Amino acid sequence: MTKSSPLPGLLLLLSATTGLVDAVSVLGLGKVFTANMTGNIVFLGFAAAGAPGFVIKPYLVALLTFLVGALVAGRIGGHLGQRPLRQWLLAAAGVEAALLGLAALCALTAAPWIDAIIALTALAMGFRNATIRMLKVPDLTTTVLTLTLTGIAADSPLAGGTGPNLPRRLAAVASIFAGAAAGALMVTHWGLALPLAVAAGIVLLGTMLCVTHPAAALVHNP
Repeated sequence: MTKSSPLPGLLLLLSATTGLVDAVSVLGLGKVFTANMTGNIVFLGFAAAGAPGFVIKPYLVALLTFLVGALVAGRIGGHLGQRPLRQWLLAAAGVEAALLGLAALCALTAAPWIDAIIALTALAMGFRNATIRMLKVPDLTTTVLTLTLTGIAADSPLAGGTGPNLPRRLAAVASIFAGAAAGALMVTHWGLALPLAVAAGIVLLGTMLCVTHPAAALVHNP
């Protein structure tokens, strides 16, 4: 992939959707993450110890469906990874947008199907994480920021480094922050369906714009 790769821009857009999805899951589904599994492992430990306010079921649903999504993405990536990048990205965007769209529909029912929304969004994020992992774009995982924040500090001039990829790292942090803030406003004022539908739209439209770039016609070689 050339230096003018469209991937960084797309992954920053996808990072914003992580904030939207986490706003739905944490604020609307009851203290469960569907984009970032570290929190679920911690919460599952709390639930196993009998801590008040934590129950095992939603964390298991999120973890298991996330793994299924990652497994399916691994299979698809293995099949499409040696084809033009645009085919891979469009297939991945189609799957993720469909899952998020179905989750939005589940949120529109008179009594939102909480377990279904957890499962569908975790499937989508598992699929996303595995796809991004195979694309191997530095400092843009789209769902977690721990290593990004570590890199900002550990590679800074104050630590004796040169601050490589600082703009990209800061943009990744800002994207997830902005998505979370926007998602929180949507959830608190308009419910769960809107941020899920917006996330699906961003995934699909952002990817369609990305694949118009000439570099998307090439096979991705990280």
